[in-house]
Amino acid sequence: MHLPLNALRAFEVSARHLSFTRAADELNVTQTAISQHVKNLEERMGVPLFRRLPRGLALTDEGLALLPALAESFGRIGSLLEQFRDGRFREVLTVGAVGTFAVGWLIPRLAQFQEAHPFVDFRLFTNNNRVDLAGEGLDYAIRFGDGAWHGTEAEPLFAAPLSPVCAPAIASRLREPVDLAGELLLRSYRSDEWVNWFAAAGVDAPVVRGAVFDSSLTMAEAAVQGAGVALLPVNLFARELQAGRLARPFALEIENGSYWLTRLKSKRTTLAMNVFRDWMLASTAPGAPAS
Repeated sequence: MHLPLNALRAFEVSARHLSFTRAADELNVTQTAISQHVKNLEERMGVPLFRRLPRGLALTDEGLALLPALAESFGRIGSLLEQFRDGRFREVLTVGAVGTFAVGWLIPRLAQFQEAHPFVDFRLFTNNNRVDLAGEGLDYAIRFGDGAWHGTEAEPLFAAPLSPVCAPAIASRLREPVDLAGELLLRSYRSDEWVNWFAAAGVDAPVVRGAVFDSSLTMAEAAVQGAGVALLPVNLFARELQAGRLARPFALEIENGSYWLTRLKSKRTTLAMNVFRDWMLASTAPGAPAS
């Protein structure tokens, strides 16, 4: 069945307002034109779509069935056309990322991505690894863990091995792992990290009494300011180490998880999502150039 687009649009707007007059105002045509479009549509379909009442309109069962499909279709067309508003195609990409990853890896490379894909309207939201992809409307979330999240497709990016870091003044008095027992050891909400590191070093773990942080970024800043020794993913704090704000007294690392690019399995991918995924996987592949 071939139906005129103008008639379908006239019906959809009239059904939203339940008024030919208000539909005419929205579409900037006459009320007579709207009424005629709807009448022609009803004749072509062979069913009434409205009941004409003394004080307005009411949808018939057929009209109620048709409206949601048309509203969704015109909404999607409108959203797509909005992407061409300034004469260029633009597509929104919304990404959530662990703050440490965002600051330590993504932001230093973001200009490269945007230069390569200028059509992407990039939106970044940071979190502390607790994220609701559907509830927050995210296309992707970059998370730390083992890759097992229900209903989620997860692709590995890279591991984030942990190693002790601290202010240079503290590092100067650390010769052996056992020397850490005399320092304040800063903690994350993962209580086993220091225990695992000392086990790998072959040293009994001391009682850890340092402050607890919900973010590696704030823990790193505390370490910079001499508040104690932090166990951090050193590959995400390369700038602080190179600048001498942090020092790494021991080379020993432990692996406690990886960063993953995740999305809902039920989410339909877009062009922006596809180019971001390809760029992320290429940029984190072994041998990829550093920023």
